Amino acid sequence: MSLAVGPGELLGLLGPNGGGKTTLLQILSTLIVPSAGTARIEGIDVVQRPAETRRRIGVVFQHASLDLHLTVGENLRHQGHLYGLQGGSLSERIETILARLGALDRAADRVGSLSGGLRRRVELAKALLHRPRVLLLDEPTVGLDPGGRREFWHHLLDLRAGEGVAAVLATHWMEEAEACDRVVFLDRGAVVADGRPEALKAEIRGDVVSLEAEDASRLATAIRERFGVEVAMVDGRVRIERPDGAAFVPRLAEAFPGLIRSITVGKPTLEDVFVQRTGHRLGDDGIEHPGAEDGAPQSAGSRA
Repeated sequence: MSLAVGPGELLGLLGPNGGGKTTLLQILSTLIVPSAGTARIEGIDVVQRPAETRRRIGVVFQHASLDLHLTVGENLRHQGHLYGLQGGSLSERIETILARLGALDRAADRVGSLSGGLRRRVELAKALLHRPRVLLLDEPTVGLDPGGRREFWHHLLDLRAGEGVAAVLATHWMEEAEACDRVVFLDRGAVVADGRPEALKAEIRGDVVSLEAEDASRLATAIRERFGVEVAMVDGRVRIERPDGAAFVPRLAEAFPGLIRSITVGKPTLEDVFVQRTGHRLGDDGIEHPGAEDGAPQSAGSRA
């Protein structure tokens, strides 16, 4: 894979488990070494100069990295000490970042007493405490309810504007990808699409019609023969892209009343783009994986 992220840009990495999202973030955060290729943060080679790289990045891991027995302030103070921050400047920075996240009044509370949403905000504060230039987020809203997810995103976008950092975010959520400046689809260790969300969706000209049938293959063949349209099979359903999708539905229902169980029609989504590029949905990578993100690419080269 080859990709670049610009200053202040919010890049979303979207793809199924095993697609390479976590592997890429582990390379960029110096946790693993790529078998080939290069990766750079602000021109710094992450393999040759890992210590310098770590000073330039902030990371929000998929799993919590806070000490639940310490207070919010103690967690952040310890993080600051790891980066050489101390004294009044550290206290001022902690106060500033917590105020921006709406959590200043919880500085004396033990992390274990906080809600999931508040903990993720503290994780974000911890990642940004040392003023990194690049923020790496590995599915940071996993386990949050819809309200907590919206709240986290509100603060993330506000902080990105205030701190001026570039951010690379791995996600499974379409609504999160929609909020990114740019989206990169990863599938089986390769980039299959790269662009702004609206531009990617515009590649699908028209509506997406999806049909469920007792015998989907038979229905697909019948539609091709009857209407001469391009038909695809995805997850056992018949999929058609047409500019007049809504108007086409009655014709399908009338032509094949005994074959069709259900018909849905909608405007293109990012998942439709992924299906068009790969032939399968995000939740179906078609590979048996030993772990959630163990499907590492044979070579990983990236420029950030």
